[in-house]
Amino acid sequence: MHYQAERIDHWDQVAAQLDTQHGLGGYYHHRLQEIYRYLVPPGRRVLEIGCGSGDLLAALQPAVGVGVDFSSGMLENARRRYPHLRFVQEDAHALQLEGPFDFIILSDVINDLWDVQSVLENLVPLCTPSTRLLLNYYSRLWEYPLRLARWLELATPNLYQNWLTPQDVHNLLALASFEPVRTWDEIILPLDIPVLAPFFNRFLVHLWPFYYLALTHYTLARPQAARRDLAKKPSVSVLVPARNEAGNIPAIFERVPEMGSGTELGFVEGHSTDNTYETIETAIEANPQRRAWVMRQPGKGKGDAVRAGFARASGDILMILDADLTVPPEDLPRFYEALVSGKGDFINGVRLVYPMEKEAMRLFNFLGNKFFSLVFSWLLGQPVKDTLCGTKVLWKSDYEMIAANRTYFGDFDPFGDFDLLFGAARLNYKIVDLPVRYRERTYGTTNIQRWKHGWLLLQMVAFAARRLKFI
Repeated sequence: MHYQAERIDHWDQVAAQLDTQHGLGGYYHHRLQEIYRYLVPPGRRVLEIGCGSGDLLAALQPAVGVGVDFSSGMLENARRRYPHLRFVQEDAHALQLEGPFDFIILSDVINDLWDVQSVLENLVPLCTPSTRLLLNYYSRLWEYPLRLARWLELATPNLYQNWLTPQDVHNLLALASFEPVRTWDEIILPLDIPVLAPFFNRFLVHLWPFYYLALTHYTLARPQAARRDLAKKPSVSVLVPARNEAGNIPAIFERVPEMGSGTELGFVEGHSTDNTYETIETAIEANPQRRAWVMRQPGKGKGDAVRAGFARASGDILMILDADLTVPPEDLPRFYEALVSGKGDFINGVRLVYPMEKEAMRLFNFLGNKFFSLVFSWLLGQPVKDTLCGTKVLWKSDYEMIAANRTYFGDFDPFGDFDLLFGAARLNYKIVDLPVRYRERTYGTTNIQRWKHGWLLLQMVAFAARRLKFI
């Protein structure tokens, strides 16, 4: 095929001049490596399509690293530089590899492909439900500036290219049985100018309207309908943090349904001033048909209760249910089905879609939730309409990954919601909002202090921005 032969010849020529050519692209590629290192933890199985000289693949420190390119010249350079990695000469349109891989990367490659859809389809057999596909591709806005840079011999020469928009990429991914998790923009200033480059490329590019000026789009995707192959129905642990909730305990035993291969109820009692702990013990004795346990919370705050309870829980799926029963326990099977069917990796309850009962949420709490939903959606790069709904559901294995990476954020979250949301976003999990009907509390009073906790949430926004957005 003439199209492919022309490109192979072109990149072989580029490879022959690689060690002597000095353009302005060095900073750009270095910045790409920084971003990919944030997205791909070391020690994973990584495949890069269009790996060139292998610099990006090597920078990710994979446990298993495979680079594919059709240019023998590029692969000769790659093998010489990184003998510990595997490099394969193949056309991406006719891959014959064996997987699976944790991450598949196409960096500035789809611009050059004859048939993007067929290449993406060839990647499906190399994926598991947890595989993440990462692509970056030039913005159409930069077509003529890049042409000028190449004409001035300040950038690597290139042949005519595809100029795909994020919407084009989303459509092609859907046709190839992938679904986008999030899309964002990077790099406004592709030059190594002290102070200015970090300011433009770490901070300004993530703010409106400056992200419209970005050089490259990023898209993170996962296999569509990523349902796990399960030999049997998964078991479920429903964790109930309970402080001064004695009046709600009997209803929890009555109303929480059995799910999957079995459901356990786990209570973490948080230093109540009423008889919550004793009421839970009595309810456990009165309901021998239910698998249930109770423990006293070792520390303070709901976040501490969630972490302690999840550490003890034995189910394949972990659920949080607030003891105030403002989210009906009867809704939990919907969360179970959304997770097991592969709709998402992290199912987040949302109270702000359906009308609430009259006294379910006070006005300033409602407005605060609306504000923080916008802010955290921007932070996480995924729509999260309600950050403080207590009902959140995820696989235990995914929670263990979040817990193992907790040092990245530290022990900063007294609520427990943000530790999970930030951790899920950091690990590239797909977060799905599930609307619920929010009810009035029938016993006790809320533990939320709107102004104190609102100020704390603002501090958490600033903290998370540094760790998730401005990297």
